[in-house]
Amino acid sequence: MFVSDCRREFYEAIVSQRVLLLVASDVDALCACKILQALFQCDHVQYTLVPVSGWQELETAFLEHKDQFKYFVLINCGANVDLLEILQPEDDTFFFICDSHRPINVVNVYNDTQIKLLVKQDDDLDVPAYDDIFRDEEDEEEDSENESDGSEPSEKRRRFEEDVIERTMKRRQRREWEARRREILFDYEQYEYHGTSSAMVMFDLAWVMSKDLNDMLWYVSIIIFHRYVTDIGILQRHVSRHNHRNEDEENSLSIDCMRIAFEYDLRLALYQHWSLYESLCNTSYTSASLKLWSVQGQKRLQEFLADMGLPLKQVKQKFNSMDMSLKENLREMIEESANKFGMKDLRVQTFSIHFGFKNKFSASDIVYATASLMENIEKEGPETTNFIKALDSLSRGNLDKLHQGLDLAKKQLRAIQQTVASCICTNLVISQGPFLYCSLMEGTPDVKLFSKPVSLCLLSKYLLKSFVCSTKNKRCKLLPLVMAAPMDVEQGTVIMVGIPPETESSDKKNFFGRAFEKAADSTNSRTLHNHFDMSIIELKTEDRSKFLDALISLLS
Repeated sequence: MFVSDCRREFYEAIVSQRVLLLVASDVDALCACKILQALFQCDHVQYTLVPVSGWQELETAFLEHKDQFKYFVLINCGANVDLLEILQPEDDTFFFICDSHRPINVVNVYNDTQIKLLVKQDDDLDVPAYDDIFRDEEDEEEDSENESDGSEPSEKRRRFEEDVIERTMKRRQRREWEARRREILFDYEQYEYHGTSSAMVMFDLAWVMSKDLNDMLWYVSIIIFHRYVTDIGILQRHVSRHNHRNEDEENSLSIDCMRIAFEYDLRLALYQHWSLYESLCNTSYTSASLKLWSVQGQKRLQEFLADMGLPLKQVKQKFNSMDMSLKENLREMIEESANKFGMKDLRVQTFSIHFGFKNKFSASDIVYATASLMENIEKEGPETTNFIKALDSLSRGNLDKLHQGLDLAKKQLRAIQQTVASCICTNLVISQGPFLYCSLMEGTPDVKLFSKPVSLCLLSKYLLKSFVCSTKNKRCKLLPLVMAAPMDVEQGTVIMVGIPPETESSDKKNFFGRAFEKAADSTNSRTLHNHFDMSIIELKTEDRSKFLDALISLLS
């Protein structure tokens, strides 16, 4: 059931209860979690936080805690499956689900008792009508005892014929209804996409309660840049409201306070914490546009730097160490030269945060750092250590963890660009008909990093963008990509992800989730659909070829 008033139906319902908070391992969920934690701290709400990275962990966490808790809050997990069927909870257990995954499962939508969905009211959900999906079971058996023994044989025959016709009509109507139901559900569930950010939903709750803080606003700014660009206008107004005092000389805040600003910046990854040269080489947009995996591309990079008039000595040292005279007009210089080299979208809208004089970060910096901390492959303790570090890195008091995340992000971006260059130069991306396919082999450098879902998705997006820029085949430019990487060599499994075609549209809908399910069912392939994103699956290595054959025939 959709919650129409988050404050009354959600927050006031749990504020005096013990709550179990189940949070998915993605940046949006972390930001939403930080906002909700701040609200809980204000009102002294007792809660336990459990990070979950997939359906198995969600089930395990519920089974471990179901006796101690009756109220469960799920962030970015649980909306797109029939949750009650999976968890089998008691009748006095309640689930509040704040999840950006779409489409939302229809059983969750029409459950009025135990499932409460926290969704922004103006989201366009297109949920099918109740009567189109559900109907009461009719007792089609006629009670023979109702027939009178004294009836004439001809009357009995006539009643019998009418009864047969009526039953036949009912069966036909039911078959037609079921066929229509399957068609409606197929249309509704065919594509996977993302709705309003969970962090935005939580911030709206804080705003309605007059408890919104600048820190909360920053958490939303991070995720808006990451995925939900349509909400920038709304957020700009909140930023102005919270940060206008910095422009008033009489009532200005201390320079040590946190300040958020909306600005135009360069579409270069981590360039303020790296060298300009490294950032140009390891940013997907510039690398793909200049084709830096080729000798010709490297020459174009040198020409690009020469056109800007920037000495190599300057661009190869840390950005903070560059001459001030160069940095003052750097953005204008880069934009002007970028237009000549066909990179017209190098300037982007973003939010930045300042901590005093020294520390300045853009929203993209935080996204890269947080995602890298969550998927750090260096073991440093229990499974939840990475999640807690990533969560802590969002707080302004933990800049050391944020800087650690930035260092990991640089390693990740280098690994991605090297892998992209290797895949394109060795023609590993092949057309399978309805989609492109690329498989990383065991022994590939940094292959362990790409056994993680977020890193593999990032690599897939970068690879598809680069391939589209490199290929001359116009048809291939419109195809989606399926990518596979070794996951566990001992168990013989691979992780596979499907991403939609490289288009200008920001609203990309992914059809691979349902396609993967059908291909696995039709071939009896041993797959594990454990991830909250349906377009990511785990598959036995020996079943890969028959699974791909089924996928090709399904999508052809």
